[in-house]
Amino acid sequence: MVRGKKIFFVFSIDYQLISHRRKLIEAVLKAGNDVTVVAQDTGYADAIRQMGCKFINLPINRVGTNIREELKTYRFLKKLYRKEKPDIIHHVSLKVALWGGLAAKRVGAHGVVNAINGLGVFFGTGKADTWVKKVFLKIVAYANRRENALTIFQNDSDKSFFVGHGAIKEEQCRYIKGSGVDLSEFAYAPEPEDEVLNVIFTSRMVEEKGVTDIVDAALMLKDKYEGRVRFLLCGLLETNPKAISKAYLDEVCDGNYIKYMGHCDNIKEVLRASSVVLLPSYYREGVPKSLIEATAIGRPIITTDWVGCRETVDDGVNGFLIPPKCPEQLAEKLSLLLDDKDLRMRMGRASRVKAEKEFSVDLVVEKHFAIYDELMG
Repeated sequence: MVRGKKIFFVFSIDYQLISHRRKLIEAVLKAGNDVTVVAQDTGYADAIRQMGCKFINLPINRVGTNIREELKTYRFLKKLYRKEKPDIIHHVSLKVALWGGLAAKRVGAHGVVNAINGLGVFFGTGKADTWVKKVFLKIVAYANRRENALTIFQNDSDKSFFVGHGAIKEEQCRYIKGSGVDLSEFAYAPEPEDEVLNVIFTSRMVEEKGVTDIVDAALMLKDKYEGRVRFLLCGLLETNPKAISKAYLDEVCDGNYIKYMGHCDNIKEVLRASSVVLLPSYYREGVPKSLIEATAIGRPIITTDWVGCRETVDDGVNGFLIPPKCPEQLAEKLSLLLDDKDLRMRMGRASRVKAEKEFSVDLVVEKHFAIYDELMG
């Protein structure tokens, strides 16, 4: 286990640490390492410092493509790495891995790990079909032509994409299935005995996450379930080019049958109050944190047979896999679950078993330490 090392964690936004990597960084700190977090400050910097980390604000536009802004991010990281000389740099997200990986290469940083947690909107098609994407892959390939550079993938599809385009060598790839969940914090909870069943979606309000498909499916089922079922949409409004607008939510949400909840800090309570969890995504996911947490709480899941999402559901065992952009099948499978409490309970228990076998945060932390040890070795 690495001890006494200077480790940098670089995120595009500070909240990614709080929501996805807190347990990992706590373990790295507990092992006696000097940890610096570099991220865009959106209000969580003090909380990160209170954990025992140093914090540096990162100039970055998470969804931008302006070359001047992009080069500003790259130059900032290159200057920072040259000055601070960290032992290990851990980049989290696609854009950070791009510019951070290039900066680390240029200054000869000792050990670099890039965590690819999905390809997002940029590679939504899963193709390198534009000159911008081809340049992106060439930069990644250049940055990875070095020793002590490893990349963590959350699913086989993303790994195959980068390896297939020659951007990363097979021997540089490592596999960790998501960011994990604390199984004691997200303990199994039986479905509540409420008259109204809560069907929930917890993710960012982006079109490709399947928000409009949920709304369409809910409207198909309204005559049958209004008064007995409530659809809760939980998540932040985004600046993403394909973000769901506030105007759309105001139009389709009546506050009762379909309700927009905004960002939910109390996600454990929301999950415990739910009966079914939905994520009909066709976004290039890693492995969605929201679905990992749903498996731990013990809920049946309906999601798409799509990159990252399919890793969380064994079809017909702990939920259902449906084709992307298919609200009709979403409504059909949801109706099966809403009409059969025994099926919901059986699938919910199967979700918990899957979480215990595959998604424990302790296992995730152990795998990360093995990667850090490999880099230092």
